[in-house]
Amino acid sequence: MNYIVLDLEWNQSPIGQAGEHPRMPFEIIEIGAAKINENYEFVEDFRRLITPKLYPKLHKYVKELLSYDEKELRRKGVSFKKACTEFLEWCAEGEDGEKTDYIFCTWGPSDLTYLQTNMDFYRMDPLPFPLKFYDIQQIYAEKYTKDNSICKLEKAVDFLNLEMERTFHEAVNDAYYTAMVLKEGKFGNISDKYSIDLYKHPKTREDVIIEYHDRKLDYISEEFDSKKEAMKDQGIMSVKCPRCGRKVTIRIPWFPVNSGTEYSVGKCFLHGNMLASVKFKSASDSTSKVFVVKRIVPISKKRYIEVSKKRDLVNAKKEDRMQKYKAKLETREGRA
Repeated sequence: MNYIVLDLEWNQSPIGQAGEHPRMPFEIIEIGAAKINENYEFVEDFRRLITPKLYPKLHKYVKELLSYDEKELRRKGVSFKKACTEFLEWCAEGEDGEKTDYIFCTWGPSDLTYLQTNMDFYRMDPLPFPLKFYDIQQIYAEKYTKDNSICKLEKAVDFLNLEMERTFHEAVNDAYYTAMVLKEGKFGNISDKYSIDLYKHPKTREDVIIEYHDRKLDYISEEFDSKKEAMKDQGIMSVKCPRCGRKVTIRIPWFPVNSGTEYSVGKCFLHGNMLASVKFKSASDSTSKVFVVKRIVPISKKRYIEVSKKRDLVNAKKEDRMQKYKAKLETREGRA
């Protein structure tokens, strides 16, 4: 099996949303990748420039980052469909010329989203579902930052004292640097640290994704007609320990963090406190339907206190709104 470290460069409408195509707001103009084997040894890289069709003029901010311009894209670029077909064929090529398994690695989750958006636009066959990948940005953050905060690729390269022998903001070079971070970051066995791409989601209960890995539970639900309907589902609202599968004792009941996210905390007798979060995502082909991404992870005592304070703040604001509403009613009744 090989790791395919992918990076993309994309363009957008130079005149903003007014010129944006609703099916493809970001048009890929470069596919870059580095192929490394199971021992993190570099095999080869891949680069294709792509001649843009929707947005032939580069957005000014995109142009500032790149080392090439529209003329070079027209001169050296190929169609997206040709570039992507060649890329996917290259991904599956083993060192002996035979086909081999591979898994994508990226610096953040956006590249796979934009790749699939462009593939859908050109009616290409979809990538496998569910699609697992390694988010090297997140794996790096979990090891090297105190609060798991993500950082730019350049900062990680500098922190690990890697040689900066290539320019950044070219897809093939950024893929190379991401591969070097993976190789030199001393992350150990990352087989359990995969993420699940959310570009496509389950439609029915039979397709629900439940993954216990890296001391976490990832649960990606089927579609529901509304957020209210989703919150009635026991599979979504139950909280279990991701390590032993037992139901936990709820210490902090579900409460809204914002309009799209809710938290709860439970305690496993064997493995301690667990933070459960649910995020409500709009189904891409519907204006009302939603699906849910639930994650359950172990948390420290410090993190438990932070969540408890957040819950108290939410409750205080709710109580304040209720008191103001009652006062307004009393004022109206007094006038009557």
